[in-house]
Amino acid sequence: MYKIGVLLSGCGVMDGSEIHEAVITLLAIDKEGLEYICIAPDKEQTQVINHLTNQPTNEKRNILVESARIARGNIKDIKSIRANEIDALIMPGGFGAACNLSSFAKDGANAQILPEVENLLQELHKLKKPIGAICIAPVILARVLGKTAVGAFHETPLLTIGTDKNTASALEQMGARHINKNADEVAIDGKNLIVTTPAYMLGKGPKEVEAGVTRLVKAVIELIKQSKLNTTSSAVS
Repeated sequence: MYKIGVLLSGCGVMDGSEIHEAVITLLAIDKEGLEYICIAPDKEQTQVINHLTNQPTNEKRNILVESARIARGNIKDIKSIRANEIDALIMPGGFGAACNLSSFAKDGANAQILPEVENLLQELHKLKKPIGAICIAPVILARVLGKTAVGAFHETPLLTIGTDKNTASALEQMGARHINKNADEVAIDGKNLIVTTPAYMLGKGPKEVEAGVTRLVKAVIELIKQSKLNTTSSAVS
């Protein structure tokens, strides 16, 4: 049975993982009969937002503890996970991807990525394991795997965040190539084993988001199969 890591960034669209995107991801993996492993950094959030008023609060919350709400407590610190323990990784969106897992919300194309997140993504990429990114999360892949990444040796990653010109421009400044996609569509980068979908960057509701995220999960699974087949073929030859 394939194991797919799901990297969460808190609980709530404004300061953590977008809950619909995260739950739909878990449901889609479960429907395929596969195992998901929820993971998150054991760090303090950069901000806490009252989701009723949309205003910041003076609270302090932990990313791992908040993410455990979505995972029903079954979650691991990202530092305890190694790339060889999972077959793929999927990152739901939400503002936590831009402010907890990275500094994209503040620094744009000059964003820094949380070291433990960057390390895991680099290791997965080296091992030729697929990565899925939803909504705003592709900015993390652009920063880690794009041509401007420190020590970059990668093919230019093909990504989508939908149709937002400013965000697409930032992706390309980081060395990625952007392609416009609708909320119910995916962009598949077969060379880099990356799948992305806009979700709530464009989606008007759960139905559109569900269509895109489900397609992303299915595409990631197909890339797992292809990658394992290619690995087996190389070993035989």
